[in-house]
Amino acid sequence: MAKKAKKYIEAAKQVDANKTYTPEEAVALVKKIDFAKFDATVEVAYNLNIDVKQADQQIRGAVVLPNGTGKTSRVVVFAEGPQAKQAEEAGADVVGGDDLVQKIQDGWLDFDVAVATPPMMAKVGRLGRVLGPKGLMPNPKTGTVTMDVTKAINDIKAGQVAYRADKAGIVHAPIGKVSFDDQKLIENFKTINDVILKARPAAAKGQYIKSLTVTSTFGPGVKTDATAF
Repeated sequence: MAKKAKKYIEAAKQVDANKTYTPEEAVALVKKIDFAKFDATVEVAYNLNIDVKQADQQIRGAVVLPNGTGKTSRVVVFAEGPQAKQAEEAGADVVGGDDLVQKIQDGWLDFDVAVATPPMMAKVGRLGRVLGPKGLMPNPKTGTVTMDVTKAINDIKAGQVAYRADKAGIVHAPIGKVSFDDQKLIENFKTINDVILKARPAAAKGQYIKSLTVTSTFGPGVKTDATAF
């Protein structure tokens, strides 16, 4: 832990806490000061001036990043009949019905995203206490409750990112890996930024984006200008 703390401190010294960087500057700096021994994820965090307790100010959805996330998600699909076959053909990692529900109830959670057809949601609903806290519950707003399982799987495998404002009104989202070219990270960043701006609730008053930070997995945050694209 001491070594990690020392590396973090050294990295943080290279960030001007009084400066708001452009997206290009922020991405370049985050890559430069990253000290992880693996291909770290580059993430953005939007601190929004919203009240998520109000139904009309909740922000949630999904977007496919043009350059992917650098990670291939493991996808399970709750489906039966033709949709189950379509899911298998589309490359779902696991497809099932009652058997899959039981498997998860027994403690299996070796997947990143769950997709379900609407008819299966009555059964999947029983997994709410297990999947909900982990952010794995299928939801129509993120395109994971659908009859078009082929599209859902293709989007997820292509680099779809689900985003949601937490209780504090903060949205976290990955935009790629440190190994990505700067331009690819910027393109992904702009895609997320456009989505967040368009998602502004009509009821939100004042300054919508209070702050925006770019960071790598273990690295310090870099304050960024969301209007500089």
